[in-house]
Amino acid sequence: QVQLVESGGGLVQAGGSLRLSCAASGRTFSNYAMAWFRQAPGKEREFVSIVNWSGTFTRYADSVEGRFTISRDGANTVYLQMNSLKSEDTAVYYCTARPMVPRNPKPGDFDYWGQGTQVTVSS
Repeated sequence: QVQLVESGGGLVQAGGSLRLSCAASGRTFSNYAMAWFRQAPGKEREFVSIVNWSGTFTRYADSVEGRFTISRDGANTVYLQMNSLKSEDTAVYYCTARPMVPRNPKPGDFDYWGQGTQVTVSS
C-alpha cells in the first residue's frame, strides 16, 4: 500500500520559516518526480514546487520562487523549506508523486497524494 505522509506544518508568524517533510512508503519512487501542492480555504489546489527523480531539476510557482526550496533525500523523502512566509502562504500542503515532471503541473497529473499538513502564517 503506497503512502505519502507529510509533517512539519504548524503556526508561524509572518517572516518566519517552516520545513515540511514527506515520507513515502509502499514502493520505491526512485524514478518519480515529487511535488508539493497547496490548497487554501475556498480555493483550488495549486502547484507549489516539483523536483525530478534525481534531485537535479526543480521548478517553483512564481508566488514562492526565491522563498521556498524543494529537495529530496534519496528516492522516498522530499522536503520543502519555506522561508519569509506570508499570510497568503496559509494552506494545507500536500505531497504528491508521478513518473515524470509535467510541462504544466496540475493536480490531475499526479498519481499518489498524502493527507496534507496545515501551514498557518499569522500576520
